Amino acid sequence: MSYESKLKNEFTDELFEAILLLENIEECYRFFTDICTIKETQTLAQRLKVAKLLRDKKTYNEIEEITGASTATISRINRFLVYGADGYNLILDRLEEKAKKEDTK
Repeated sequence: MSYESKLKNEFTDELFEAILLLENIEECYRFFTDICTIKETQTLAQRLKVAKLLRDKKTYNEIEEITGASTATISRINRFLVYGADGYNLILDRLEEKAKKEDTK
């Protein structure tokens, strides 16, 4: 069973369509403030940071110190980086490209 078949349904499609309509960080803050608890949003942000630090070859101890994530969480994210649906790598590549473009301005 693929990741998509476990997750995909009308409600999830609608959520993702809504997220794709957000136009800037301010709109993201407004939407995520309403749809998630502060802790849920912080957890999502922490997971993305952990993935970035893993790709930057930081050690589990360094990542734990920087993010406060448990080694179990770090390990789970590492598994998704290697064996997952490639979502982390997709967005991290795009964030790197965006940062490079901004650096050349």
